[in-house]
Amino acid sequence: MTRVLSRDVAGSVGKTVKLQGWLHKKRLIGGINFILVRDRGGLIQIVLQDEKQVEKLRGLQIGTILSVQGKVTREPRAPGGAEIHDPQITVEVAVTDEPPIEIDKPLSHQPDNLDTLFDNRPVGLRNIAEQSIFKIQAEVKEAFRQFLRSQEFTEFNSPKLLAGATEGGAEVFKLDYFGKNATLAQSAQFYKQIMVGVFERAFEINPTYRAEPSATTRHMTEFIHIDAEVGFITLSELLDLLSNCLNFVVDHVWKTSKTELELWQAKKPVLPAKIPALTMTKIHSLYTKATGEDTTKELDLRPNEERWICEYAKKELGSEAVFVTEWPKADAKFYHKLYDDKPDIAERFDLLFRGVELATGSMREHRYDVLVKQLKEMAKGDPQSPGFKYYLMAFKYGMPPHGGFGWGLERTVEKIIGLSNVKEATLFPRDINRLTP
Repeated sequence: MTRVLSRDVAGSVGKTVKLQGWLHKKRLIGGINFILVRDRGGLIQIVLQDEKQVEKLRGLQIGTILSVQGKVTREPRAPGGAEIHDPQITVEVAVTDEPPIEIDKPLSHQPDNLDTLFDNRPVGLRNIAEQSIFKIQAEVKEAFRQFLRSQEFTEFNSPKLLAGATEGGAEVFKLDYFGKNATLAQSAQFYKQIMVGVFERAFEINPTYRAEPSATTRHMTEFIHIDAEVGFITLSELLDLLSNCLNFVVDHVWKTSKTELELWQAKKPVLPAKIPALTMTKIHSLYTKATGEDTTKELDLRPNEERWICEYAKKELGSEAVFVTEWPKADAKFYHKLYDDKPDIAERFDLLFRGVELATGSMREHRYDVLVKQLKEMAKGDPQSPGFKYYLMAFKYGMPPHGGFGWGLERTVEKIIGLSNVKEATLFPRDINRLTP
C-alpha cells in the first residue's frame, strides 16, 4: 500500500490508508486510547481500541518510528479534520529511553531556559512550534531569492577562507592554512563588488563569521547573510530596492506560512511601499529631545535608540521599518563612498525593523584612485597585500557606480515572528559561549 501523508488523510474518508512517521504523543489510559503520529505533513490522530495494538506501544517513548494502516474517519476536532480508526501498528524503530525534552508540549523561550532549549536542539526541533520557525525561515530565504532574481540578480557563492580580513577589522577568526595565515570571511563584501564587474547585479546567501566578543540578544559568531550588490544605481534607488524587498518578503511569508505564523501569534508588520528615511543627526536630535539622554555626539545609534526610533516611525510615520542615512566618515569603511559635497559623511545606511538593524549598506567608492587613497588613509591597508590587490584589480579595469547591502536572515525571521533573541531563530546557534551541538 502506498504511503499517505498526514495532510492528505482527510481526502480519503472511508478508505484504508498507510501512514509512516514518528510517535509524537500518546495517551494510553484504558478504554479509548489516542496517539499522534508526526510526518513531514504534520500530525494525524490514531484511535486505539484493540488492546493488542495498545500493547505494542507499552514502554515506548516519543520518537518511536511507526507504520500504521487504518480506516480514515472524519473528526473535526482532530488535526486536519480526520483520524484513523481500527489501526494495525508496526513498530519500525523502538525508542525506549525517555527523551530529554518534551516535544509534545510548548517549549519555553524564557531567557533562563534558552541554554536548555539549545542543548537539546537535536530532539527539541521536532516540536511543531519549533520546526515552524525554520519553515518560516526557509520561506524568508526563498522570498529573498525570488525577489532578487526578479530584479535580474545572478546568484553566486564566494569563498569563506580568505588571505586577510576583508574589511580590515580585527574581529576575524584566524587559522593556519597549510602554514599560511588565513581568516574566515566577515562578509562577501569584496567578492560581491567584484561580481558587479561580471554580472552587474549579484547576490549570495551564505554564512558569515564575526569574532565579536558580544553576548547579547542580537549577536552571533556565525550567521547567514543575504549579500547583494548592484551596478549603475543611486542611493535613493538602492533604498527603494530594499523597501520593495522587505515588502515582498513579508507578503510572501504571510501567503505561504499562515499556519506557522499563527502558532507564534505573529502580527503582520505595517510597512509602506516606500520605507521612510531619517538622517542619523535627525534621529539623535529627536531621541535627545524626547528622552533627555544626549546622543548627539555618538557615531552610531545606541541599541535603545534603535528601538526608540522604530517606535517613533511606527507611530508618527506609519512604518515599522526605517532607514538611517548619512553616516559620519569616522565610522565608515574605506570602500564606502563619501558625499562629494559633504566629504565627512558617507553614503551609508542601516535598515531598522522592529527595534533592530536588519541590513546595512552603502554606495561604494568605484573610482580606483580614490579607493586606493581611502584604503591607505582610512584602513591603513597595503594595496599590494593579498587581501586587497585582487579586489583592487576589478576597479583598475573598470567598475561602474554601485552600491549594495548585507542583510541578516536570522534577525529578519526573529522580528517577523516576534521572538526576543536572534538565537531563537537559529538552528544551532554559535556565540562566544556555544560551539555545540
